[in-house]
Amino acid sequence: MIELVIHARRRDLGGFEVGRVLPWSGRRMVGPFIFFDHMGPVVLPANIPREADVRPHPHIGLSTITYLFAGEIVHRDSVGCHQVIRPGEVNWMTAGRGITHSERFDTLRQTGGELDGIQAWIALPTADEEVEPGFVHHDAPDLPQHAAQGVSVRLIAGAALGLTSPVKTYSPMFYAHAELDDGAALQLAPEYPERAVYVAQGRVSVGHQTFEPGQMLVVTPGASPAIVAQGRARLMLLGGEPVGPRHIWWNFVSSSNERIEQAKADWKAGRFALPVGDDREFIPLPEEPKPAAEPMS
Repeated sequence: MIELVIHARRRDLGGFEVGRVLPWSGRRMVGPFIFFDHMGPVVLPANIPREADVRPHPHIGLSTITYLFAGEIVHRDSVGCHQVIRPGEVNWMTAGRGITHSERFDTLRQTGGELDGIQAWIALPTADEEVEPGFVHHDAPDLPQHAAQGVSVRLIAGAALGLTSPVKTYSPMFYAHAELDDGAALQLAPEYPERAVYVAQGRVSVGHQTFEPGQMLVVTPGASPAIVAQGRARLMLLGGEPVGPRHIWWNFVSSSNERIEQAKADWKAGRFALPVGDDREFIPLPEEPKPAAEPMS
């Protein structure tokens, strides 16, 4: 029922560590999901240095979402959106032909506090890779939710478990946050060809196997496993239809390596607009970039 298990690898972002799950050499994507980082859980001190902020940087060919369990992040982007990201909300940014944004710890810098959340990137279908960039926000109560028998689910995007999110997506997919009481079971339906479960907190079992925080369980196609909580557990459910092979380099995703080369040249030459209200600094293009990755599928 579980095809493989991906373990988060620790990465230092200059002020705190993240657990990087996707991309992974053994499994680059799950449905359209091409990047998946778990930030924290970590307690950030007051007056955390500005070096910990994610300074303005570009994206193409994808949608991003930073989904928080705890903490607060301030988003600004080049289409003019300025939005505080809080737990349980959807802040969905579509890069399309090109966008820049920053994510800063303005509030946590003043007060300190816990940060815990997931950043995911969703590759756009080939026909939509060059759509107009945009950003949408939905408060937590606006999202479809279901609770029964010790399982509560909030659907972030797509359609699953009989729920449909108001967030516009460009390909069939689902992304959900689930909380399970001790002993509660969640049945994952086989409605998409590629699916995964990420254990964000607690422990769960599938059959006779037990899984820990920081593990992503890639589900065998067609299987419908029961995921049982061993104590209270927090899960992220994700997957969908594959969108085809993708190249990924730095913050750029595309079906075309030539398009990534163009994005690199555009960023280096200053042809991307910087975030409105946050245009005094930016992350430069890496000086010695690695060769573009093989297409991901």
